[in-house]
Amino acid sequence: MTVDDANAGGGTEPPEAPTYPTPHHEVDHTAEPSHDPLAIRLEQLILGADRRYTPFQAARTAGVSMELASRFWRAMGFADIGQAKALTEADVLALRRLAGLVEAGLLSEPMAVQVARSTGQTTARLAEWQIDSFLEGLTEPPEPGMTRTEVTYPLVELLLPELEEFLVYVWRRQLAAATGRVVQAADDEEMVDRRLAVGFADLVGFTRLTRRLEEEELGELVEAFETTCADLVAAHGGRLIKTLGDEVLYCADDPGTAAEIALRLIETLGHDETMPALRVGIAFGTVTTRMGDVFGTTVNLASRLTSIAPKDAVLVDDAFAEELTRTGEAPVSETEAAEEAARAEKEGRQPVTYRFALQPTYQRSVRGVGVVEPWLLSRRPT
Repeated sequence: MTVDDANAGGGTEPPEAPTYPTPHHEVDHTAEPSHDPLAIRLEQLILGADRRYTPFQAARTAGVSMELASRFWRAMGFADIGQAKALTEADVLALRRLAGLVEAGLLSEPMAVQVARSTGQTTARLAEWQIDSFLEGLTEPPEPGMTRTEVTYPLVELLLPELEEFLVYVWRRQLAAATGRVVQAADDEEMVDRRLAVGFADLVGFTRLTRRLEEEELGELVEAFETTCADLVAAHGGRLIKTLGDEVLYCADDPGTAAEIALRLIETLGHDETMPALRVGIAFGTVTTRMGDVFGTTVNLASRLTSIAPKDAVLVDDAFAEELTRTGEAPVSETEAAEEAARAEKEGRQPVTYRFALQPTYQRSVRGVGVVEPWLLSRRPT
């Protein structure tokens, strides 16, 4: 949608412009009208409605200013389309809903734009993945002579309701989990600025690997890495924040969970001969959360620790080590722990057990952070 202040303030509708593509903007995908018959049929199937409105008409029908409609549209990740007739009743309803939340005082206007942006970014990635990795394989013509066109429409028709139901189910589950974390926060500030354990896991030598592997092999390796990490992080109570090809960022509410995830990643990927070595860095402290991402000094420190960690090893910061010892997950001193175990054995009682071991390393200067003294994290033998 193009902002048109003159039209937004007036009461007359501009003449419809021809439906030609406009220049691309810096967005992930576009809403530019297509003239391909199959593309139009698929669009009607997926959206459940025909094209009826120009951007100006959609904004006016929704009772929203053209400027606000354009902000919502761009925030969702769509390109400007001039005054092409490309929008549907669903677009009008979406504008009306967002604007209604603002009018009711449930959301501020900037927050409504943020809702549109976060939803657009998340679903854009999901849609791209489904097309690239899922539909492309399924729409290979099953018989010689059949075109992809002849297969795509009926397949999408069958899959669409099932995928939609599953998407809503997963979203509700995730919303319930996120809401639970928020209501358990100690105060309002903790809802935004929280103390979390933040971990980065990074494949060693990935850049060199990209020069040796074919594109398909590289894609399979990255997918296997991301899938393994996502499964392990979720299974052990962490939250996967994002994946960056050869690196994943995760967080956990407590250091014990983050430590278990880090060591599981090292152990699991270490048994996969196709995988490069892995290194993990973890820091504990205050983290700012925005739109599903995390920011702040703690995140930066975790990233820096990852870059200096040895192969197949986990480095943690002082705050993380202190929290592990405070909660009894690791001994304050390995020497004292060994002496206590010897005394317990001599007295015939059960010794104190710890999950993790911490070994101090030498001080070093870390870019953007200063001098740190990391700890090497390992699992204690049972």
